[in-house]
Amino acid sequence: MSSFKSISGTFDILPEGHTTGGDSIAPSRVWQYVEATIRKVMEAYGAEEIRTPILEPTELIARGIGQLTDIVSKEMFAFERGDTNYVLRPEVTAPVMRAYQQHHLDQKGGVQRLYYIGPCFRAERPQKGRYRQFHQFGLEIIGATDARADADTIACAVDVYRALGLTDFTIRLNSLGDSESRPRYKDALIAYITPFADQLSEISRNRLQTNPMRILDTKIEKERELLKNAPLLSDFIDEESRQHHEEVKGYLTSIGLKYVDDPFLVRGLDYYSRTAFEIESDSLGAQGSLAGGGRYDLLSLELGAKQVIPAVGFAAGMERLIMALDAANLADIPAPRLDAFIVALGDAALTWTFPVAQSLRAKGFKVGYDLKGRSLKAQMREASRQNSRYVIIVGDDELASGVAEVKDMDQSSQTSVPFAQLASHLTK
Repeated sequence: MSSFKSISGTFDILPEGHTTGGDSIAPSRVWQYVEATIRKVMEAYGAEEIRTPILEPTELIARGIGQLTDIVSKEMFAFERGDTNYVLRPEVTAPVMRAYQQHHLDQKGGVQRLYYIGPCFRAERPQKGRYRQFHQFGLEIIGATDARADADTIACAVDVYRALGLTDFTIRLNSLGDSESRPRYKDALIAYITPFADQLSEISRNRLQTNPMRILDTKIEKERELLKNAPLLSDFIDEESRQHHEEVKGYLTSIGLKYVDDPFLVRGLDYYSRTAFEIESDSLGAQGSLAGGGRYDLLSLELGAKQVIPAVGFAAGMERLIMALDAANLADIPAPRLDAFIVALGDAALTWTFPVAQSLRAKGFKVGYDLKGRSLKAQMREASRQNSRYVIIVGDDELASGVAEVKDMDQSSQTSVPFAQLASHLTK
């Protein structure tokens, strides 16, 4: 056996579920089911898939996420090769905007709806639901300022969870205003919090100097109490943003989506504007955030665009989603089954098996057979393990007569079937 193990904060996804580092890892069929559902929902919204490299320039991520964020300052897997600095992407929004600009996707005309599913990397301390390699899916709608784009983004995220059977979640919603109203709010927030600086955690004291709006994200109860009388962003936003927010809420209400107006919900970076939202699972406790998103019209300028490219989107964690499915008893996806398993007895039958299996596969059947030349009993056990509907038994006598013994594992019945009729028998 190998002495090597997967790196802490990463995990293997196996055909069967297993436990690593105290966390339960769902089998690959659950991941496939979730991914297929995401793709189906995204396609219903007219979104097309985009796949960006896992490796990106460090400067892109630093500009795209923000130099003063914890991700850039502490959590990036960054390295240097020659004269170039690289990073394993910690998120996908900045790479998608980079690809949009690099490949001139605006020239296709209309609005681009782009979705993604893939791994991301952050050098943070592993804990339940948080990994160094994790998986995100998301949607970016690029090229529209219309409030319907914001509402569409939220509705799409919700529809993914609904399609998987999840209904126990809360939508939190806020408006961040424009690039002029936010600095005014930031100044008011600093003035309010500064007298309480000695009562803040070290993380929040650092944020007071670098990114004060992120203090509003605190989960520390003492700090949440201090913030109860803090100024509200909604009192500082511009009238156009206020109108935009009302339109977003109106569209959500028109399709029956309930939400909670949360004045403390923020995005800490200056290129975010107007809509901000989160979807939280009511069953996952402190780690209950399923998805987060909002409008980031000014990101394009950070990445070198000559003019604003309006954009709105969301990102969501696959691991959190699967945890929520498990908590709701929705992750019990049946193992795939074979249509037929061929049990070969004797050398001649072993030789016969290979082309017959290939012929049945070409007709669309899922077919397996033993590769170890084991006994009848051992091969039957393998057929059962692979959950095969039928077992085709062939030995010297069957080869001589041209008739196989076919056992229906569901009905516990056995029938003699001519070789030429095997395919039609399997369709019954």
